[in-house]
Amino acid sequence: MKTTDLAIIIPCFNEEEILPKTIKKLSDLLSSLIKKELISKNSKLVFVNDGSKDNTWNIIEKEHKKNTFVKGISLSRNFGHQEALLAGLYTTKADCFITIDADLQDDINVIKDMIKQFDNGYEIVYGVRKKRTTDSFFKRNSALMFYKLMKLLGVELVSNHADFRLLSKRAVEAMSEFKEKNLFLRAVVPLVGFKSTNVYYDRKKREAGTTKYPLKKMILFALKGVSSFSAVPLHLITLSGVLISTLSFILMLWTIFAYFNHSTIVGWASLMSVITFFSGITILFMGIIGEYIASIFIEVKNRPLYIIDKNLD
Repeated sequence: MKTTDLAIIIPCFNEEEILPKTIKKLSDLLSSLIKKELISKNSKLVFVNDGSKDNTWNIIEKEHKKNTFVKGISLSRNFGHQEALLAGLYTTKADCFITIDADLQDDINVIKDMIKQFDNGYEIVYGVRKKRTTDSFFKRNSALMFYKLMKLLGVELVSNHADFRLLSKRAVEAMSEFKEKNLFLRAVVPLVGFKSTNVYYDRKKREAGTTKYPLKKMILFALKGVSSFSAVPLHLITLSGVLISTLSFILMLWTIFAYFNHSTIVGWASLMSVITFFSGITILFMGIIGEYIASIFIEVKNRPLYIIDKNLD
């Protein structure tokens, strides 16, 4: 029976503090899985350096020379987390792939369960958090609101799942058929549609280094997800325009009626309140339209998702 060639894809951006520990733990895990004959000896760890400014790439190069599991890809600059994942997936050969962040917050022990599910015929296995107790109050609740919002907008997401997942070779090949540049992988993967399942785990606290997803990046990431996969906000603008136009027409009729009946016209405060409200609505709608125009702008330029500078195979 042929054992599975596994490639674990790990995007890295300024991870010099945690990287040596990550390499050791994942190398030990691969050795253990090979001994249990769950994966083949050709399995590997592919670290994708996403334009790090610290010692990350030097650590990867050093480990590559002495650790047969360690492979490395260095991008020419910082392209972004999702693009780094795709660089690893699209340039590596294996029977199945697991993507995981370098910070060791995702429980690497459930990788064994992912492999078993793959052997059972599942081509996509999602790593799903049991709870979000390690998150701050704001991050926990904002994440839950995001998942609910995306569901309301008709976007299929796996709740409490980030980018810790297993993908078969066939699933990765299918993903490569999605040609858009604004790739939001959490929504793209469910669109592939192959047989999938979940494994559950408790997420740990970061052992070293700092988060690479501050509030600003989280907001931009959420906007990218919405504008890439749902046209509902645009439809809401249309419906709101119809509603506001109807209300304006009713207000106009009331004004004409009040004029001919010599009624007291609403004063300055009421007028300013109405003007301010509709000005705010107008600016909000312009912003939503702007997000979609920005997405179109990125797509039509058709620039490459990433550029590889070095490849340690």
